[in-house]
Amino acid sequence: MTDAATGSATGPASGSATDPATGLTAYRSPLLDLPGAVDGEGVDAGVPWHYGHPVEEQRRLESGAGWVDLSHRDVVRLAGPDRLQLLHAMTTQHLAALPAGEWTEALVLSPHGHVEHQFAGVDDGEAFLAHTEPGQGSGLIEFLTSMRFLLRVEIDAVDDLAVIARPDGAHFVPRTALAELPADLGPPSGTWAHEALRIAAGRPRLGLDTDHRTIPNEVGWIGTAVHMDKGCYRGQETVARVHTLGRPPRRLVLLHLDGSADRLPALGSPLMLDGRQVGRVGSTARHHELGPVGLGLVKRSVSPDVELLADEVAASQEVVVDPEVGLHVRPRLRD
Repeated sequence: MTDAATGSATGPASGSATDPATGLTAYRSPLLDLPGAVDGEGVDAGVPWHYGHPVEEQRRLESGAGWVDLSHRDVVRLAGPDRLQLLHAMTTQHLAALPAGEWTEALVLSPHGHVEHQFAGVDDGEAFLAHTEPGQGSGLIEFLTSMRFLLRVEIDAVDDLAVIARPDGAHFVPRTALAELPADLGPPSGTWAHEALRIAAGRPRLGLDTDHRTIPNEVGWIGTAVHMDKGCYRGQETVARVHTLGRPPRRLVLLHLDGSADRLPALGSPLMLDGRQVGRVGSTARHHELGPVGLGLVKRSVSPDVELLADEVAASQEVVVDPEVGLHVRPRLRD
């Protein structure tokens, strides 16, 4: 399969086995035993990429039905009376008084404002449950634990819960119940469908559509994962300065790729203009209506009207993040 994102990560401990070639723990979802299920690759290995009908699966998910197995994602639990205080102080989101049952998204930044961690989660009144990219949970736990000091917080990886995505958002389910979900919820869609719709909506994914230099203003996380009216947090100076003055150094774009090409550009490959590199390619997928699409990070100075080469594949641009103010402008995000 050449359309899946490439990369490497370790999956959840439950349902996993050791890869003899790499020595890493490789996760395998029980839903890969369903008829027609095809395994994903790279960071999404271990869960079904599709079940033999990728177009039908995309349409079902876009219509508001269906669900997606994301059980390879890492789950982290924060318990204790000071959990929201810690998250509020260490992340970009206003979490000090987060109501129980309200989902939120947050980032951890470097002192210079570069994105180091991204997670989404919900508090149930007793603990905060978060999910993050496969293999990234341990790093998030290590950072939050190092900043805990005297706060009353316990931070642990969670192996008995899995993440599924439904049209109304993400959900945590018992990992032991995964195999029974098709009977309870109806037919699932694969990660191909999930990724195609995400890309079309212009929603970035950490480590795929970002690099070590990415700041939230470049990829549209202002307002969704970054709260602009909260107190001090690590990296805030960079975010606030770029937000106030505008003109982030790069911007996220939706790439409409040449449909005549027999492949999708490789993750991380250069975006070229007149023989010089002006950006990088992130996630790519074949969308059931738009055709081959991808997300790219390009220099702010590059005109949105010019055609680029994405790993030697012609690519036109559609604005996702305004090049002047760094805010997400693609309306599909709100859908």
